[in-house]
Amino acid sequence: MFTGIIEELGIITSIIRGSEAGKIIISVSKDLAVTKVGDSIAVNGVCLTVTSVRRNFLEFDISSESLKKAAFSDLKIGDKVNLERALMLSNRLGGHLVTGHVDGVGEIRKKVTQGKAFDLYISLPSELLKYLVPKGSITLDGISLTVADIREALAVVSVVPHTVKSTNLGFKGVGDRVNIEVDILSKYIERHLSSGMRGLPDEAMSRVGYLPMGWIDN
Repeated sequence: MFTGIIEELGIITSIIRGSEAGKIIISVSKDLAVTKVGDSIAVNGVCLTVTSVRRNFLEFDISSESLKKAAFSDLKIGDKVNLERALMLSNRLGGHLVTGHVDGVGEIRKKVTQGKAFDLYISLPSELLKYLVPKGSITLDGISLTVADIREALAVVSVVPHTVKSTNLGFKGVGDRVNIEVDILSKYIERHLSSGMRGLPDEAMSRVGYLPMGWIDN
């Protein structure tokens, strides 16, 4: 479990992509190099297991599921990636609950600069839009952000100067893709409500007018 508060920007030094799996090596600072084999680290929001530690380099295997779901195909040697170690229960929860299990990939459609900050307009798979609400939480490349607005099927997030400086979003532009994880709580709520509604007669279903139709599974 993670919080979406990025600890460090690592640098990709090696990346191997196969048809079924892959492997990446990331250069990190001395602070993160104390990580042990078997530890979990979110890399651009994807929970990966450390398979090797060599001085200031961490090695990770990438599963076929991660290759399919996340934007690993966009990475190249020299790219900066957001890193966060797994949450300790004694830590403050500065962002929101992030699992590191990416739900899909979004694309930056518009970037509006406001001084040292900027707003990003992100398109995302239609099946994920139902989990977003204004002022709710979303994770982009492992970064916990607040949904400022939803406009014409685009999620709008405001990126403050500290996040620009501390994460890879400062290097992103229109057309770049980002890993997306929606708030896990919204998925549990949807599952609970849809399970509870199954089996109800049509008359009872029609009276539940406050539930968005997208929240009820067919």
